[in-house]
Amino acid sequence: MNEKTSVGNILILGAGQLGMQVIKNMASRVSPDSVRVLVEPGFTTSPDKYKEEATEELGKLGVEILPFDLSDGTEASLAELFAEFHTVICCTGFAAGAGTQMKVTHAVLAAGVNRYFPWQFGVDYDIVGKGSGQPVWDEQYEVRKLLRSQEATEWVIVSTGMFTSFLFEPDFGVVDLETGTVRALGSWDTRVTVTTPKDIGLLTTEIYLEEPRIRNEVVFVAGDTLSYGQLAMIVEEATGKAVKRVALSLEELDEQLSQSPDDVMLRYRKAFALGTGMWWEKSKTYNHAKGIYTVDVRAWLHRHLRDKR
Repeated sequence: MNEKTSVGNILILGAGQLGMQVIKNMASRVSPDSVRVLVEPGFTTSPDKYKEEATEELGKLGVEILPFDLSDGTEASLAELFAEFHTVICCTGFAAGAGTQMKVTHAVLAAGVNRYFPWQFGVDYDIVGKGSGQPVWDEQYEVRKLLRSQEATEWVIVSTGMFTSFLFEPDFGVVDLETGTVRALGSWDTRVTVTTPKDIGLLTTEIYLEEPRIRNEVVFVAGDTLSYGQLAMIVEEATGKAVKRVALSLEELDEQLSQSPDDVMLRYRKAFALGTGMWWEKSKTYNHAKGIYTVDVRAWLHRHLRDKR
């Protein structure tokens, strides 16, 4: 579809790595003047290079910027802001602090927003439930319970797995390209689903515009689903070098977490080592059903290595 679609006013929360991809895709498919983006105060005047470039791009897209502090803002002030919009799409994750996702969701419901895409761009929180070792995930489970307890606001959850690039974050400690090390969380057979922000932006827009309208549903998408064993083989194939394989068992991760209970990355490692709820078959996703190409880990890594040269 090349022509712009007429829709109600859309508010996108956040202009970070994911938010910008959703904004760009949405602005290309609907009238840009129906899209607004909420950012923290000072975003547009910040000397930070990313924020400078994002502000410039938002201006070129014709998307209006609304400054608002999600951390300090009250539920009532958020609800007053949200009441002007037909749809709210939350692309601000855990950086805003614990409790933010519940506050935003309560405000969306209080405002009577027609349609809500919460920040659930991650794992299958229905299966993960509570007690995964990652406290913010407990909050995500509560967001789902809250949305399902009401009928006034339609909701759509887009489950994406982790960002593909996160597998290669040195702090996460799964793939260390510098030392040629790959670590398995749980076991080499443990699986994980990953998707790039660019693909999430495209697919979220497609899901938003889908007819008949998707409502009150969890929609699964995936760039790739693979085991840590397969990941090690892909890294070897892409780099042309043998990798050092290190398996981190649940028991070992529990021990590490007991020594450093406030280590956020350790919490993530423990949670993903559980395996359950962290993956789904790519053949059963929205993008597969629609024939929409997504970037898998092999393609992402080859591109990443090429860009570094």
